[in-house]
Amino acid sequence: MNIINTARLALRELTPADAAFMLGLLNEPAFVRFVGDRGVRTLAQARDYLLQGPINSYRTHGFGLYLVELKHAPTPLGICGLIQRDFLPDVDIGYALLPEFTAHGYALEAAAAVMAYAKTSAGLKRVVAIVAPDNQRSLSLLGKLGFAFERMITLPADGSERALYSVSI
Repeated sequence: MNIINTARLALRELTPADAAFMLGLLNEPAFVRFVGDRGVRTLAQARDYLLQGPINSYRTHGFGLYLVELKHAPTPLGICGLIQRDFLPDVDIGYALLPEFTAHGYALEAAAAVMAYAKTSAGLKRVVAIVAPDNQRSLSLLGKLGFAFERMITLPADGSERALYSVSI
């Protein structure tokens, strides 16, 4: 069942059946560089990642990361959604696409739809984004969505420095 629909995209909840897709996405060089290495190397680990992460988030928070697919042909492009991290008071927007689907406007289309969902369906008033300071594509996308730099933070998982952006909605 689709949670969010746009002109070209459908966003739906991830399921354990998406493990092969997630395994590939989580190990893309750009994902590892800009988001982080999740240590997922097998299908079983990818299923566990889905169950403990996005699928658990749907039950716990009523939202999570969603699979982004082309509407006209159910082809998985990436993920986009909302994450409640234990080290942040605000909900974070996250997104990642397979490299062959970047530079087509899909990330902006999905993220804009998720922001509308955050306001209307999730009732959020503020959303944050965590971004690697050298991730120019992500910084550009956040700017188009109205996000502004707030401060630098240190991620508890690996101690890396990230920029925290925010927007009131």
